[in-house]
Amino acid sequence: MTVDFAPGGADAVPLHLVDADQLDDWLKEQGDRVRNWVAASGFKGDIGTALVSYDAAGRPEFALAGYGTARQRKRGRFALAAALPRLAPCTYRMETALGDRTEEEALGWLLSAYKFDRYRKSDAAMPKLIAPEGIDADRVRYMAEAEFTARDLINTPASDMGPDELEIAARNMAETYGAALTVITGDALIEQNFPMIHAVGRASNRAPRLIDMRWGQKGPRLTLVGKGVCFDTGGLNLKPGSSMGLMKKDMGGAANVLALAQMIMACGLEVQLRVLIPAVENAVSGNSFRPQDILTSRKGLTVEINNTDAEGRLVLADALALASEEAPDLIVSMATLTGAARVAVGPDIAPYYTDDDSLATLLDKAARGMADPVWRLPFHDPYETMIEPGIADLDNAPKGGFAGSITAALFLRRFVEDKDRYVHFDIYGWTPTAAPAQPKGGALQGARAIFDALPEVLSL
Repeated sequence: MTVDFAPGGADAVPLHLVDADQLDDWLKEQGDRVRNWVAASGFKGDIGTALVSYDAAGRPEFALAGYGTARQRKRGRFALAAALPRLAPCTYRMETALGDRTEEEALGWLLSAYKFDRYRKSDAAMPKLIAPEGIDADRVRYMAEAEFTARDLINTPASDMGPDELEIAARNMAETYGAALTVITGDALIEQNFPMIHAVGRASNRAPRLIDMRWGQKGPRLTLVGKGVCFDTGGLNLKPGSSMGLMKKDMGGAANVLALAQMIMACGLEVQLRVLIPAVENAVSGNSFRPQDILTSRKGLTVEINNTDAEGRLVLADALALASEEAPDLIVSMATLTGAARVAVGPDIAPYYTDDDSLATLLDKAARGMADPVWRLPFHDPYETMIEPGIADLDNAPKGGFAGSITAALFLRRFVEDKDRYVHFDIYGWTPTAAPAQPKGGALQGARAIFDALPEVLSL
């Protein structure tokens, strides 16, 4: 989906963002007509409120958008976007200086234009915004378009977003930005030593594959690895219906790394980018992999299968092993990996793991500036014994239920070399309750923070 700011023009409606604590001061500078009009309307400047003033000919002459209080703004993101449903669908020019929040509010405005209309068309008009002064309008637009890419991929049901369609999406992106794409499919995965990707995906009639995209000839080497489980039944450890209902989003890691790659390529960052996506459907059939099977990974580590519903770490493991063989400057993995992560931090925060303190400091700083909340969780070494079953090198689903996100992250860390700079994101990829600029459905998480931090991270 293409999205952009409106071109400038004399007919743009001036838009004033009014802080609830400063409303009285703002009104003192206005004439009697405006003061009486605001008082009669009951406008208090709360987030999610707006007023449009019309001239004698019925044309909008200026508008107010409630910006709440500092305390209210801490409880959410994109405060300006909350007012959009109450603004007339015309073009606005922001008259209020917001300082370092300008980019966030401009991005929120663009993100509010998202519609998932593949199956049900919508022609509802949206208010448009002229790019505010002081921001890189192209950069903001690229971030919005990339988020729309992730949302579309996740929102599309598995009937129309299997491994083959995910490959097509990656191929289309590669063609758009001049990237190279190779794909290893079906039994060729065994021949080229990706046994765990093949094992997880072999039960489906939609062949498993490893998608490999490369872009850029100069700069640090960055490899992104995204979990592409296009639907997860749980395999022979079949999920109950209540848990299977959202499993079209189990390729959210793949959607997020593709969106991040789109930002990088659109903005022309000087990196040597590689994107690896193991794309599978975890289905049930006579040749499904089974509990108690022992699989040998690409890296040579053996894995005892104690739950076929812990399949994401298996496909990521082979892809991470491949990424590590090239010794890039940074490896990033993103996956809708564990329910334990949701229990720990809820659906809105993207927890991540890294042993690199400097990288973590830069990510945390970028997340605050990008309105993209993340939280560091520990690679807690004493828990390593929990993923060692004794009969094999690793256990894909440790018993007990404790520290599920941490043990999954520790499992993945075994497939990169100790010298590698590595960060893993255990994302949800879904917005369960609509919020300003964040409709219910597929979500981008952590990708903007990574994107903003990359230049500094890769210069370390």
